[in-house]
Amino acid sequence: MMLGLYFSGTGNTKYCTERFVHRLDSAGTCLAMESIGTAAAILSHEDIVLAYPVYFSNLPKLVQDFLRENGPLFARKRVFILATMGLFSGDGAGCAARLLKQYGAVITGGLHVQMPDSIADEKALKRNREQEMQLVRKAGEKLDAAARQFAAGKPPQDGLGAASHTAGLLGQRLWFSQKTRDYSSQLKIDRAKCVNCGLCTSLCPMSNLPATPEGPHPMGRCTMCYRCINSCPGQAITLLGRQVVRQYSLTDLLP
Repeated sequence: MMLGLYFSGTGNTKYCTERFVHRLDSAGTCLAMESIGTAAAILSHEDIVLAYPVYFSNLPKLVQDFLRENGPLFARKRVFILATMGLFSGDGAGCAARLLKQYGAVITGGLHVQMPDSIADEKALKRNREQEMQLVRKAGEKLDAAARQFAAGKPPQDGLGAASHTAGLLGQRLWFSQKTRDYSSQLKIDRAKCVNCGLCTSLCPMSNLPATPEGPHPMGRCTMCYRCINSCPGQAITLLGRQVVRQYSLTDLLP
């Protein structure tokens, strides 16, 4: 049975993981990296789909830490890497592949899937709803085609070659490596807009937003997943930008 192990901020990577895994194995298990029981799941599966979004052509800090903490568990496991992105990756799949090879994992292939942008507080990459729906449809078609290739013994190799490595380095990683080197302390909450509903506290995979009588208080360990920003009913939270431009929900785009 196949295991899909993913980190997903706003649902894009979760959707892609579940679609790909279940096209290959209807009984396959999909599990979020921050879930309880991931170590046991890795040990009990030989074939793993590892999936994550790409940030600045690099791994999210949460994913970096997860792989380093659990790296020995991947020894001799067959790992296919699925990377999602808003526009460009270069070697998004290669970033995890190089790290996992150090622990003895066997990398079977890689897949890059473009999904709608979920960075709610920046205007870049915003499209209208029909364009976003078309992007999701194309992503689904690519996932299905990749699953057929995988089943035929010829899995895609996106992001794993030397040319892709160079593209990732020169495209973004050399210039923005500091963005993913550490957890961010830049998350901001507008107290005038915050309704203190507690939703962000419950959603944060890093427990970075503990509740206080005045509202959630960022603790400087943001992995930039944008869950809280896209779900905040008061649009009170920002990270890269200064105000929320448009919140994102994949469920609004699925058929």
